Amino acid sequence: MTDASSSPVPPVTIHRSDYRPPEWQVPDIALDFALGLDTTRVGAALSVVRHADAPAPLTLRGDGLTPLAVRVDGESWNDWHMAGPDLIVDLGDRARAIVEVDTAIDPTANTQLMGLYASNGMLCTQCEAEGFRRITFHPDRPDVLSRYKVRMAGDKTAFPILLSNGNCVAKGAGDDGSHWALWEDPWPKPSYLFALVAGDLVVNRDSFTTMSGRKVELGIWVRAGDEGRTGHAMQALKDSMAWDERVYGREYDLDLFNIVAVSDFNMGAMENKGLNIFNTRYILADPDTATDLDYDGVQGVVAHEYFHNWSGNRVTCRDWFQLSLKEGFTVYRDQSFSADMGSAPVKRIEDVRLLRAAQFPEDAGPLAHPIRPDSYQEISNFYTATVYNKGAEIIRMMATLLGPQRFRAGTDLYFDRHDGEAATCEDFVRAMEEGGAIDLTQFRRWYEQAGTPRLKLTLSEDQGQWALDVVQTVPPTPGQPEKLPMMMPLRIAAFDRSGGASLPDTLVTLTGATQRIALGAFDGRPALSVNRGFSAPVIVDFDRAQGELAWLAAHDDDPFARYEALQQLMLDTLVAAAAGNEVDHRAVVDAVAQTLRGRGEDPAFVAEAVLLPSEAFIGDQMLTVDPDAIRRERLALQAAIGRALEEEWRAILAGKAPPATDLSPHAKGERRLRGVALAYLAATGIGDIPALVFGVFSDADGMTERQAALATLAHGDSDERAHALDIFYQRYRDNPLVLDKWFQVQAWSMRPDTVEAVRQLAEHPDFTLSNPNRVRSLYGAFTGNQAAFHQADGAGYRLIADLVIALDPRNPQTAARMIPPLGRWKRFDEARAAMMRAELERILAQPGLSRDTTEQASKSLLG
Repeated sequence: MTDASSSPVPPVTIHRSDYRPPEWQVPDIALDFALGLDTTRVGAALSVVRHADAPAPLTLRGDGLTPLAVRVDGESWNDWHMAGPDLIVDLGDRARAIVEVDTAIDPTANTQLMGLYASNGMLCTQCEAEGFRRITFHPDRPDVLSRYKVRMAGDKTAFPILLSNGNCVAKGAGDDGSHWALWEDPWPKPSYLFALVAGDLVVNRDSFTTMSGRKVELGIWVRAGDEGRTGHAMQALKDSMAWDERVYGREYDLDLFNIVAVSDFNMGAMENKGLNIFNTRYILADPDTATDLDYDGVQGVVAHEYFHNWSGNRVTCRDWFQLSLKEGFTVYRDQSFSADMGSAPVKRIEDVRLLRAAQFPEDAGPLAHPIRPDSYQEISNFYTATVYNKGAEIIRMMATLLGPQRFRAGTDLYFDRHDGEAATCEDFVRAMEEGGAIDLTQFRRWYEQAGTPRLKLTLSEDQGQWALDVVQTVPPTPGQPEKLPMMMPLRIAAFDRSGGASLPDTLVTLTGATQRIALGAFDGRPALSVNRGFSAPVIVDFDRAQGELAWLAAHDDDPFARYEALQQLMLDTLVAAAAGNEVDHRAVVDAVAQTLRGRGEDPAFVAEAVLLPSEAFIGDQMLTVDPDAIRRERLALQAAIGRALEEEWRAILAGKAPPATDLSPHAKGERRLRGVALAYLAATGIGDIPALVFGVFSDADGMTERQAALATLAHGDSDERAHALDIFYQRYRDNPLVLDKWFQVQAWSMRPDTVEAVRQLAEHPDFTLSNPNRVRSLYGAFTGNQAAFHQADGAGYRLIADLVIALDPRNPQTAARMIPPLGRWKRFDEARAAMMRAELERILAQPGLSRDTTEQASKSLLG
């Protein structure tokens, strides 16, 4: 099999407007695999049915494949030819036929990790979005749904476990030490949901009884020795199944549900029908090796992939432009599940922080696109924060506008109407309209327009009556210079700080470019709580004095709004300081102190609220980002808070930490707050702090505290830093997932030598470009280290460009995802911008560049 980078086919832009229904459907497909790590032979028998009005040849997509034989209705067939990578079979005027194609592939050589590939002696698949065409010739489009019958045969010693979608209906042994298994999936599915796993695995088994009384057998398959770290994932699976029944009325539809953990995986996980394939990062967890955030990640991703059984599998997407139909909806579902399983306010804060860190910059840059894109060259480039996270916010807005009962009526209608179909985003919106009795005509603009709306708010008063004037703008984005106003829910409240009457939580539906909202009578300017719960994914421009923000941070009855007020107070101070203005830290220090006083009630919320905004988010508020000034002023404020509240931070650490085995929201919050205390104390430069942090590192009974202490030490240059890094490495050098953390904390370091440190770590014996997790742990973390990545001499830019050039021939998907940070060159000074453009040009000048990387780099260069 050849990589896509060697394909002679130039990039072609595919447009949503060019969609046409398939000329042939494939209601049934039988696959026969003769498995081997170096050579796997694949026999595919496609039952094809013509759907075109006029005779048209059968086009079967391929990628790096050569047909060994082609048969039609059991007879050798010569009336076929290749058109680039695709197989064209002329069936004359036949309305239906059985088309058989034999191919051979080399899983070991498949470094793209798309299609069928080898991972540490195991065979596994990843077919979304267009990986199935790397296994066998097929229409390979999501609106072609088939029932699959899969036979696998291979050496029993090398591949003792043989898994695929659906149910195992037969198995047996061969005469030559081989064995075979036959799997059938009764539910029609698109090719991207096909899955196969063959290897030496052990299983953690359990079961779940559905609301109708059916018993479902559950299995999580891992390498021997890892089965003890699958308990949390199994519980998350059962919790997800129960939650989906309770909240959406959706019951699982097979008698078997399997998960396999794979160490080499481009994505987080894949929802293949009945056989989910996961990155080990989102399955394996125990207190010694996983942080609380890791546990939350396992729970959320397991839920996400399970929820896809209905929002993605039973109802799939018609074409890849509709990707957010399944992903945005399912992200919303997994966010809601995680909120129900833990602290809802903290979960909302985490989701919004991710949106602002990943999606808002995407919306403001050269790669901006609507959640339903109009065109693409390589679909893998559109697995973006916009499609996933902004897509989830759009579903959330519909749920807010409709309310729980009407939203549930809409989802019931959607699932019932489109079960077994390939649907569109429009189908979903129409179901919300009909089921929820609402007109969403204007709301559809969220699917059509890119960019983050901005709301300019102004308070006005007339004879004691106060009003809020809202001006809505949507900035121009590539290909969309002019925008229309969006429909959105805006939750507000207004408080009389003197104790008088207030306007309680109110939901306002914005529709116009300008809109006035009456607030009522107040003796003086009310304290306005706006976009409560982050009801709309927008940027709010609203001038509020420090005193008003501090009051809201202490008294607002909406947890998210209280968090926002304190964050805005910090942000205003940091932006002003980075711009060269003199600032007084006292208002921030006092607000943090006030928030800390309530830590006993919800320590997780307090930990999130008192955390300083990230350097990147501070930069997003500036016309021209100054990475050095941002780091300097953020460290200064952190040190000021650390020194002023030193006694409080030390008291937090003096208390006994909850045991690492306690995963209750309160215990996780206590550990989170202890990590924040470490960071604030370390910023003070007080002499005994490195020893104190090292003590926390040494005494930690779990990874949460151990990693927090290690990350804190990694920023400095103490003897304790080197000692802790060495201890951590020696303890976990044989655990790939934990070793990723070792690379990561050093790439995040705020030391001035981080660029050189990353360069040296890339030469470390344990670093490899073959494993996407390892690449992301080092280089991905580094691109999030704003001051280091944007080092004034451009060394950080060259480092990432070198990586992309080296990685692209072997794994274009992972390489392409390293490019967007270079594409933000317009936000920086001309010297940095010129160096970033030069690196993008150097990438594009490489011969044989993949479609993935070409599209990302060329669009990023346009700015």
